[in-house]
Amino acid sequence: MSNGALPSYLSMAKPNPPENRAPWYKSTAPAYAGIFLWVVFYMGIANGTLNQAGLGLSLLGLVLAALICHFLFYLVPGMYGMKTGYPLYVVGSSTYGTLGGFIMPGLLMGLLQFGWLAVNIAVSTDFILQAVGQPPAVDAAGKFHGSVGFVVVAIVWGALAVFVALKGIQYLGKVSTFLPIVPLIMILIVFFSNVGKAGAYTPPEGGQPLMGFLTMIAIVVGFFATAGAAGVDFGMGNRDAKDINMGGLVGIALAILVAGGLPLIAVAGAHAKDPTLTKYTFDAVIGLQAGAKLMFALFAIASFAPACFSSFIAANSIGTMFPTVSKTMAVSIGAVVAVILAVMGWAFNLADVFGLIGASFGPICGSMVADYLLSGRKWPGPRKGINWAGYIAWAVGFVVAILPNGMVGGEKFAFITPAPVIAFVIGFVLYWVLAKAGLEPPVVAMAGAAPRPVGEPGEGPAAPKGAAVEKTLDGAEGSKDKD
Repeated sequence: MSNGALPSYLSMAKPNPPENRAPWYKSTAPAYAGIFLWVVFYMGIANGTLNQAGLGLSLLGLVLAALICHFLFYLVPGMYGMKTGYPLYVVGSSTYGTLGGFIMPGLLMGLLQFGWLAVNIAVSTDFILQAVGQPPAVDAAGKFHGSVGFVVVAIVWGALAVFVALKGIQYLGKVSTFLPIVPLIMILIVFFSNVGKAGAYTPPEGGQPLMGFLTMIAIVVGFFATAGAAGVDFGMGNRDAKDINMGGLVGIALAILVAGGLPLIAVAGAHAKDPTLTKYTFDAVIGLQAGAKLMFALFAIASFAPACFSSFIAANSIGTMFPTVSKTMAVSIGAVVAVILAVMGWAFNLADVFGLIGASFGPICGSMVADYLLSGRKWPGPRKGINWAGYIAWAVGFVVAILPNGMVGGEKFAFITPAPVIAFVIGFVLYWVLAKAGLEPPVVAMAGAAPRPVGEPGEGPAAPKGAAVEKTLDGAEGSKDKD
């Protein structure tokens, strides 16, 4: 297959050169830490975990989840990005093919951003209304109570997020580095207000400790799954393997322990202080603090950047894969869907949202890891057409992992947990078996090799099997099929 026959998203791809790379503490670590400091991550982290497993076992589950996120879901995508300099939608053409790559993982990543936007709109709208004295949108029984005010604020919030994403994301990027400081300060305030009683917390009788422990892993990994695959995009800005490892250990593993652990302990302390407290969500504990209205407002303001970035990623994904489609129209339609999900209350089902995303990207990350190892820890390059090894591995992993989701089977399949991790394992094993069985299509050549990052000599994409190396017109080394 000639380079000219490659889809435009591959033939026009340009790797990030070494001179544009940055150390982990200036790029990967703060970017990932900002993701975990978004209130959506820890708002429901105690629900179904603390009240089932207690504080100690829940914290142990959090530690294990942090390690799974770093070592299984992030490390290989990060190495892919660092070694090639290419983004996810290019690197994914190995695991899913030059044609299959139109859908996975790039477009799927973009479409799922509308789910994140819906969650952002729902939670931010709720916090804004609580900041002006309205009761929580979700009561202690978990029932959603909508209102005209909720609809109006949700529409305005979603519209502003899309407008900024399309017209002024560069201005938001300049301040987004500092925005995570705001929720971190408030987490610390709530933590120190409640930590004194946390050791006295005991879960209600009749709990299921093992299920609570596994639920913690499912919540954290489900939330992180898309960000793990996006490690390719983060990694392409890093210099070497040390940056990848340190960025993940600090920005992912440590950030999970801080952003998840402190709110978990605070919720435990709040319940120990007030046994009549029934809700296990972090916003319920915020409501007990002095200055709660101001805190709700600040949490909402800090959530605006993630709303804009979700819209921006969706626009870029759609625009890259389908350049003839209007970004504005596509993102506007997605935003309307997101607003509907928010005002109907469906976006408040965080466990189901995290489960859906974990089921979607668990097998993607697993398949990518298998592809990476089978290719000798290098990116082999795009594979012709559709890579059925990747698609079958994804489909089976997704179907199995979505069964316990409340949107599908629910309690009947609750034994499939933690679903995102199970999906990862299925994706890894099936891709390995199917690739060995010959379902991988041949690798095709791109216009040139990727740049060689500092400390990783010769780690560009592997040349296709049976290919001879020649000089391209621009003088870079490329690969050309012998026939």
